[in-house]
Amino acid sequence: MNERQVIETQISKKQAEIDGLEDKIKAAKVYVAALRDVLKLMDKASKPVADVEDTETKLRAGSAVAQAREIILERGEPVYLDELLEAMGKEVTRDSKASLAGSLAAYVRREEIFSRPAPSTFGLIELGHFEVIEEEESPPPDFGGGRSQVDDINDDEIPF
Repeated sequence: MNERQVIETQISKKQAEIDGLEDKIKAAKVYVAALRDVLKLMDKASKPVADVEDTETKLRAGSAVAQAREIILERGEPVYLDELLEAMGKEVTRDSKASLAGSLAAYVRREEIFSRPAPSTFGLIELGHFEVIEEEESPPPDFGGGRSQVDDINDDEIPF
């Protein structure tokens, strides 16, 4: 082997070593990120339910969002979007629905104050209104079984 080949072999070995170390670094970074995610979940789980006074300071008095909170508090249960607008004395239009739903949805996404237990229905986290997870509908038990109307037609009755 000449000197050039020896050096190229050493370079190849060292590059393979570097690649292995880079893979270990990537794996370690993924592990650290996963641990941070676990800490975030633990923080959310241990976070006390929002204090009513704290909630009131987050919402601007008289705003549509504050009015929606008051209506839900009075009723004590999640309220459908159209009913919220009617209770506020606002006209139920596509624009008014989009505006209020967008404002409330921002709080839902941040998991602050409001929850969305059903489509277009908003509740309050402080009242324990959380998302209802519905089971996926399955076909009825007799679905696909038995005879169909097509089976009842005789070949003699087909008009072609």
